[in-house]
This record gives sequence, C-alpha cells and structure tokens, in this order.
Amino acid sequence: MATPTKSRGAGAQSKPGRALSLIVIIMVALVGGMFLSGTFTPRLGIDLAGGTSITLEAKNEPGQPNAINKTNMDTAADIINRRVNGMGVSEAEVQTQGNNNIIVNIPRGTNQKQAREQVGTTAQLYFRPVLTVAAGAPTGNPSASPSPSASAPDKATDKSTDKATDKATDKASSTPSAGATSQGRAVSDALKADATPSASASDKADDKASPTPSASASADPATAALQKKFTDLDCTDKAARTKVNEGAKPADTIVACGKDSQGQWEKYILGPSEVNGKDVKKAQATINQQSGAWVVNMDFTGGGSKKFAATTSKLKDQQSPMNQFAIVLDGDVVSAPSVSSTLSANAEISGSFTQESAQDLANVLSYGALPLTFHEQSVTTVTAALGGEQLHAGLIAGAIGLALVVIYLVLYYRGLSFIALASLVASGILTYTLMTLLGPAIGFALNLPAVCGAIVAIGITADSFIVFFERIRDEIREGRSVRPAVERAWPRARRTILVSDFVSFLAAAVLYIVTVGKVQGFAFTLGLTTLLDVVVVFLFTKPLMTLMARRKFFAGGHKWSGLDPKGLGVQPPLRRSSTRRATAGPVDPKEA
Repeated sequence: MATPTKSRGAGAQSKPGRALSLIVIIMVALVGGMFLSGTFTPRLGIDLAGGTSITLEAKNEPGQPNAINKTNMDTAADIINRRVNGMGVSEAEVQTQGNNNIIVNIPRGTNQKQAREQVGTTAQLYFRPVLTVAAGAPTGNPSASPSPSASAPDKATDKSTDKATDKATDKASSTPSAGATSQGRAVSDALKADATPSASASDKADDKASPTPSASASADPATAALQKKFTDLDCTDKAARTKVNEGAKPADTIVACGKDSQGQWEKYILGPSEVNGKDVKKAQATINQQSGAWVVNMDFTGGGSKKFAATTSKLKDQQSPMNQFAIVLDGDVVSAPSVSSTLSANAEISGSFTQESAQDLANVLSYGALPLTFHEQSVTTVTAALGGEQLHAGLIAGAIGLALVVIYLVLYYRGLSFIALASLVASGILTYTLMTLLGPAIGFALNLPAVCGAIVAIGITADSFIVFFERIRDEIREGRSVRPAVERAWPRARRTILVSDFVSFLAAAVLYIVTVGKVQGFAFTLGLTTLLDVVVVFLFTKPLMTLMARRKFFAGGHKWSGLDPKGLGVQPPLRRSSTRRATAGPVDPKEA
C-alpha cells in the first residue's frame, strides 16, 4: 500500500510545469485580448474621469396631483438606473435629491448624447394605433391646396412600408389617388365620433374633389383643431414637438412626431392608448434566426397580453397605415410597426434595425414606464480634478503599503519572498488585464472605492502566501526535509486559504447586493481579486514552490532560503557513533 501512495506523491510533485503553463497561457490570452480590443487602460468612473451630471425635476401627471411621493420617486430612480445600465453605462450614479429631483451622473468615456437622450426620455410609455401619417414638414392648409395634402400622405404611405415587420404585409396602394383616399379614410375613421353624419356622407361622395381630411375636419371644431395642428406641425422644430402634446391624456387622440428608418421626420395622428408601458414584462434585442436581422422581442404581462391582443386584432385587417401601432415615449413615436395577425403574450418587432437601434428600442420598452413625468432641469460637466488628486493620494498609499509588505517578506521569509513577489506580479497582471477588458465587455468602470478594494486585495493575497509558508515551516520543525514538507503542508494550507477566501468573497457578494453606487465598485473589485487569489495560489504559487524546493538553495536549507532548519529552531539529530559510545560507557585508556 505504501508504494502506490509514494508513486502518486511523486507524480504530483513531478508535473508542476502544467499548472504554470496554464496560468501563463491565461495571462498571454488576456494581454492579447487587450491588444485586439485596442483598450489598454481600465475605464474610469465619474469621480476619476469626470462626466455629465443631469438633474431631473419631477412633474405631476394631469389629474394626479399627489403622484410625487417617495415611493414613485424611488421607483423612477430605479427605472432610470436600469435604463442607463441597459446601455452598458456602468458606474452611473442615480439617486434622489429632495422631494422632486433625481440626479444622474454619467462618467466620461460613454456616449454622452445617447445617454442624455435615454435619461431625458422619462415620460409614460404608450401603444397607440396609427390613424394617419405624413412627412414631418408643415403640409399647409388642405382646403386651400388639395394637391400637397394629397401627395404628403402618399409619401407617408411609402415610408410606412419601411417600418413594416417581417410578419406584416404591405397593403398600401401604389397610385397617388388611392394613397390620398386611404389617408382620407384614416382621418375620417379616427374622428368620425366627432364628425356629423352629413360630413361623413359628403366625405364619401366627394373623395376626389377635395381631400377628405378637410371635409371631415370642417364639421366639428375639435376635429378641425386637431387637423390644423397636424397640418401645421413642423417635426424638425424641437419646441413644436414638445408643445404639441402638452396636457394630453392616454384616452385622447393626439398628434406626434417620429423618425423613419432613414432618419427623416414624420408626423402622425394617433388614436387613444389601450396598452401602456406597465403592460410590458420584458423586451430584448435579438437576431432573427431565419432572416439574420436584428429584431426586438416583447413579452407582456397577463393583463397586457389581453389588451394587446384586442388592439392587434383590430389593426390586422386595416390598410396601411391604419394597420400600424405607434410606440410613443415622451410624446415622440419611437417605432411604428405594422400588424398582420393577432398578437398576445409576445410579439416581434422587425424592420431596418441595427444592433444599436434594436437595443435602444428594447431599453425603451423595458424601462419606459416611469410613474412620473420628468423635465431636464440642469446639465453640468463634472471635472476629474478632485478625483484625480484623491486617486494620486490613494496610489501613493497603495505603493507605501505594498512596499511595507515587500520589506516584511524579504526580512522575514528571505528566499521565500521571491516566490511571494512573483505571485504578486502574476496577480497584478491578471487583475489589471481583467479590469481593462471588463470595461468594454460589461461596462465596468474603476472608481475610487474600487481602487481601495484592489489595495485591500494585496493584503488578502499576501495572507495566502504567509499561510502556505508557515505550514511548510511547521513541517520542517517536525524534522522533515523541504520537498516532503512542501507536499505535506499544501493540503492543510489549502483548506485554510479556501475558507479565508470564501469568507472574503461572501462578504463582497453581500456588500454588492445590498449597496448601490460607488460602494458596489469596492465590492466588485474585492470579490474579483479574491477569486484571482485562489487562481494564483493554486496555479502559480504552489507549483512554483514545488519547483524551487528541488533547487539546492532551498532543499539544502540555506540560511537565506527562509527554510533553514537551524534558523527555525530544529535540533540536528545525534550521530549514531556518539550514541553507541554513550551507551557503552567510558573507555579505558589502556585498552585504547
């Protein structure tokens, strides 16, 4: 039984090069990943790199004077935080201030314009049926100039085709007169509740003499006002887009603007909303396996599924653009896909999506249902001067701490300090490369607390080396030589190191879950470096120690090796000849 045990032990000691080769391959792969990505430094948080600070002021919705409360403000802050992080902007700080303000800090190095658009888009999300659509510029007075009003819907009909989903069929007519007629029916059907019977009759009787919108619109003041708002609206004017829907309610028919797939402005008349953002359970940008194009998949809640099924069943048999529904956020049309069949629990939106546009729409659908309306009160630029000074001071403190650790290792462990320092270098390479690659991968940004977590990790890593070295020394004190001492000490040291690192990682995980903002950076870095400590000790420190134990410097117990038996207080064994003489008693000189 003893022979197989020795064989396994010898085999375990003879192949430390495999573990060292593995960790070298890992380090080379990570460094190569840095060069391939073109990223050589970690992304910095707003406290180190500067960025943009946005102050949002909450406003009560019409008919809800008491909507601004702590619950709604906390919910809104959480949704904005998820929306910003959904873009990959990690380390963004979102917090409430006072009773009606939310502060959003976005670090430099991200798409500031895109981030501001996502953060500023804070109104309720609604799904509204499309009644008519036209080019975004003012179309003039329909009754005064019939031809332009007829041609504008025709252009809109052509553009609406670009927004059709893969499942939808294009039912718009190709002739100009047919296009004008279908758009006229769209407006008259939308407003027939307000129009008089005589107006509807004249609309059908004189479809070609004058545009139908003006015929039905002239029958009722509210209808006329809506039609005038639609024809006069200039979607290229931001102020006009903002004011056109002020005070509008979900049950109102509204006028709104949006962009087509070519980025050109369009304007819409939209019917009352029957589905809102709270009915959306989840939205995700994915690639359609059949077409290979980017699409957005939506999942609805139980109640939302019923409402969406009822809405799409009404739209599926309509002609374009009345078979479309508009996704409206903050008064703007984000997307207007068409429908060809009844949809309920889930739906797929397809069209001329890029990866970025599909992800933006998915973020809007997932995080668009804010309980309040917010207005951008102020936007300021945050400099990194103060954070840079603090980082400089923190790096100095870290360098001093590292120098003290090195001095202690050299003085106390002597030759063993070479193994400890080499392990610290390996840990540093892994930590730096991972932090650099995690920036573009998951949006990780290095802030001051994260730097503190990395400094604390130096002590955790050094502690693992000390545990292993002390176990080896204990084995030598018991009379074993260096090579057996290393192998016998490793199982005991391994258990202690794993338990210690598990406690540290558990503390980091709990801290990451229960905290927000910058403290999460500290917890994330602490957890990451704790895991790396296990990797370094198992794949680098132990194999390197096994190799060094075969060298005469360590195996012979040199006084500068740190494993000198005499220096460790081990008494040398008595010689066998001396023992025999002591047993036999004194020798007579004459006999000698």
